[in-house]
Amino acid sequence: MTKAITPFRISVGDDVLADLKSRLRNTRWPEAEPVGDWSQGVPLKWIEEVCRYWADGYDWRAREALLNCFSQFTTRIDELDIHFLHVRSPHPEALPLIITHGWPGSVVEFHKVIEPLTNPTAHGGNAADAFHVICPSLPGFGFSAKPRTTGWGVDRIAAAWAALMARLGYTRYGAQGGDWGSAVTTSLGAQDAAHCAGIHITLAMGARPAVSGEPTPEEARALKGIKYYADWDSGYSKQQSTRPQTVGYGLTDSPAGQAAWILEKFWAWTDCNGHPENILTRDELLDNVMLYWVTATATSSARLYWESFGPERRKLHTVTIPTGVAVFPKEIVAPVRRWMEGSYTDIRHWSEMTKGGHFAAFEQPELFVGDVRAFFRSLR
Repeated sequence: MTKAITPFRISVGDDVLADLKSRLRNTRWPEAEPVGDWSQGVPLKWIEEVCRYWADGYDWRAREALLNCFSQFTTRIDELDIHFLHVRSPHPEALPLIITHGWPGSVVEFHKVIEPLTNPTAHGGNAADAFHVICPSLPGFGFSAKPRTTGWGVDRIAAAWAALMARLGYTRYGAQGGDWGSAVTTSLGAQDAAHCAGIHITLAMGARPAVSGEPTPEEARALKGIKYYADWDSGYSKQQSTRPQTVGYGLTDSPAGQAAWILEKFWAWTDCNGHPENILTRDELLDNVMLYWVTATATSSARLYWESFGPERRKLHTVTIPTGVAVFPKEIVAPVRRWMEGSYTDIRHWSEMTKGGHFAAFEQPELFVGDVRAFFRSLR
């Protein structure tokens, strides 16, 4: 088995871009929604505007150059090519930190936090808080390879991340994640406690409600989020966890469909006061969508749900290493410390943020960086 680490640059062919523009310009649109809000999904007027801009205003070559400003590599682990960003700090005592995204995100989520994390002195921080940052693309996402067999669930991904850190020569490191990244980070902390010094997460996917008596305000907030998610927001998850192949045909064939499928979640899950462009620019939103479109990963990324919620449900872990939690108020289900303590036995850091949602690093990079620094400061 080769252990080679190969430099990588994003380079999308002109033919792919021409095909994208053609598909966007020839989209067959449905009728408009008979409501005046997002309650039936992404409004037709807005998604038409986004797709017109995508076809005729969005400059992928400029965005591609920005995405390529960070060092990227691929390496083969467990018979699968893994794509990752690896940005070393100029500060020699930096702590290695592996950061993991989720769905419908990508490594694009972290582009605003990499430089402050790796070079804090250039961004109002101290050299003692520096990190070497590693951002892998999940298997079947972005520029990582698509698994050809079943079995690539959270635990196998976490084992691959442990192998990646060892291959990079890091014998002691931290881990951070949100969404599926929080589940991978949790599994990594449980599996590789000998090398992972601590984990920082923004979502507690494995925690189960454990209410005794009258719910606390934190529990009431989380219970409300759980109910809303189950009633109104989880249809995508049921589809992807039961029939990812079926939903993938339409999303892989239609860029408008792929954009709507993803961007609805940036409306629902960001702290955006009703509109995703209140918190992220149109270019930023499309950068993320592009990592699904140009790689045709709608189906392969959806399969992570099938692996985790399908025939063989993922295991729950007990994490004994130091854990930090940042609670962003517009998270899908805000973490509750009492619910987590049985599975995370050494919670050392807990912070309640004043703003922000599910895509923490993307939405609120300064708050995210500050909290990551604060937690890991005690573990150096």
